[in-house]
Amino acid sequence: MTVIDADGHVTESAEQVVKYMDAPFRHRQLVFPIVPADGWDRRLITKFHDTAATADAWLRALDKGGMEQAVLFPTLGLFMSFIKDRTWAVQFCRAYNTLMHEEFITASPRLRAVALLPIQDPEAAAEELGRAVRELGHVGAMLAADGSHVLGDECFTPIYEEAQRLDVMLAVHASGSHLGGGGVDFFPRFIQAHTCSHPFGQMRQLTSIVFEGILERFPDLRLAFLEAGAGWAPYWMERMDDEYDKRGEVEAPALKQKPSDYVRSGKIYFSCEADEWLLPQALKWVGENQIVYASDFPHWDHSFPGSIDEIRNRGDLTDAQKRKVLADNCRRLYKL
Repeated sequence: MTVIDADGHVTESAEQVVKYMDAPFRHRQLVFPIVPADGWDRRLITKFHDTAATADAWLRALDKGGMEQAVLFPTLGLFMSFIKDRTWAVQFCRAYNTLMHEEFITASPRLRAVALLPIQDPEAAAEELGRAVRELGHVGAMLAADGSHVLGDECFTPIYEEAQRLDVMLAVHASGSHLGGGGVDFFPRFIQAHTCSHPFGQMRQLTSIVFEGILERFPDLRLAFLEAGAGWAPYWMERMDDEYDKRGEVEAPALKQKPSDYVRSGKIYFSCEADEWLLPQALKWVGENQIVYASDFPHWDHSFPGSIDEIRNRGDLTDAQKRKVLADNCRRLYKL
């Protein structure tokens, strides 16, 4: 079975990104753009050693797992939504997107990438999306799940307009450790924050996007919710439907269908975990054409390449479903 990775990661360094910035930004101190004060060891580097900062490293990973292609996401860039300096955020995203073109996309057709967008400035983000897709060859873009924003807000309309115009997907992706808001910041240990941060962030953003009518206004928009598994999706669809039945006429007048109908429309995708118990239920209630495989390599919590065989060997999925999850759905999502 062919395998395409819908969500791998580059472990880019600040030095790699900053060299593609314009002056005077490239002359700023080369530090990680977010320096958390919580003291958590997010990477457990003494226990987990994988990195993938170069195209060669990723091509070796593809060969190791027998994968055809990978769509790459950032690592440092996952935290960009917490940057307060708007001009710095825009510049960082532009530099990262250029880096991905120069050092990964042009290195091999097996390496694809999504653009990083500065949610601090939606107008600039829409402009950067156009540049990244038309000039740099990106196959979509990432919108941060974490931060002080909700993606159903009217201010993000330019991004959705541009994505639909370009016919490219947008991925909602969390940082894995929310640095403010959402309740995740109250935890004393990273294990607790990491348990909740991905699903909490995506539940919040899916709720905002659906109830604010983004999917009604942009019916051709493709969205992906990545790195929280797929088992939460049926539960959340049912919960949104229940709220809509009671309050939708008053508080969600833009909707012409139930929330679950929008999610099942064929335009909303979710990545799965290879061993999650509720994968068959997600395929049934979300749609078997909308669940994709994601390696999460080389982050500390990945199980690649074993995760591929975990899916191939599952007895509760048909071979047709496995082929869709491992490759076909990813091709459709990214238009590969």
